[in-house]
Amino acid sequence: MDLRAVETVDYHTAGEPFRIVVAGLPAVPGDSVAERRAIALGAGRGATDPRPGPLDTVRQLLTREPRGHAGMYGGFLVPPDDNEAHLGVLFFHKDGYSTACGHGTIALGAWAVDSGLVPAPDDGTARVRIDVPSGRVTALVHREGGRTTAVAFRNVPTRVLARKRPVATSVGTLEVDLADSGAVYASVAVEAVTPAELPRLTELGREIRAALLGEYDLYGVILYQELPDTPAGPHQRNVTVFADGQIDRSPCGSGTSARLALLAEDGRLGPDQELRHESIVGTVFTGRLLGHRAGGVLTEVTGQAHRTGLHRFVLDPADALGTGFLL
Repeated sequence: MDLRAVETVDYHTAGEPFRIVVAGLPAVPGDSVAERRAIALGAGRGATDPRPGPLDTVRQLLTREPRGHAGMYGGFLVPPDDNEAHLGVLFFHKDGYSTACGHGTIALGAWAVDSGLVPAPDDGTARVRIDVPSGRVTALVHREGGRTTAVAFRNVPTRVLARKRPVATSVGTLEVDLADSGAVYASVAVEAVTPAELPRLTELGREIRAALLGEYDLYGVILYQELPDTPAGPHQRNVTVFADGQIDRSPCGSGTSARLALLAEDGRLGPDQELRHESIVGTVFTGRLLGHRAGGVLTEVTGQAHRTGLHRFVLDPADALGTGFLL
């Protein structure tokens, strides 16, 4: 297999990895980011050929061991839909291509400033506009003393789809809330979100997703624990199980948008309040409401991304493991 060297810049956002492919990517056909995803998704599923296409070969190379792992996440840089945006991105993970990714948007905002793609002041805020498969989103990159101190992700409108939808599981029938925040998330209250509970929560998330996939294009399941409110507003801890049992180490950016819309509908979050949203590893996003548009709630989710490495990956044609394996 002839594969050029693939160069990436890696970040983590609140503990969740994001691998940005900056060189070595094959041509990605399509006239828009959404169309490029649809084409990539079809090729990845082997619609006309059981072998993966060049793009999916790169996805496998970067998400599978020994170069990646089952929890790896990343983005292919592609042209934006028009010249009003700075860049476009196809989000990828071990199982395919997602429509939205808040933690990835935060990392891309930091990278766009770090790389010089988008000029930024030493003190102030740079606005990075990004076309993703679900629409156009914005990363507000906040700077102090020449350093990025936080990135605020402004999402596409979030719409509540269903409330208290009963779902039969191995632990009984649960009431599930659903919202579309660029990707569809199911929210379920649980007693505790801790690393010790992770195997049980992962299996529960997979059960719920499997039960609802026939009715909704469900991407992730947010299992959340209520914590005492802060002076600023609600406080929750969650673990998000997405794709085929993948775990978000961060509080989940687009998932936080879903939680904000549901809390607003419940009357628990007002325009002057914020949600403190913790992950299973203790990292934090904060979220607030910005208003309404196109029948949905506008949200802003703030976190921080840090660069973790620069990589140049290659595939040795004599390597029997090829693009790798998943455990």
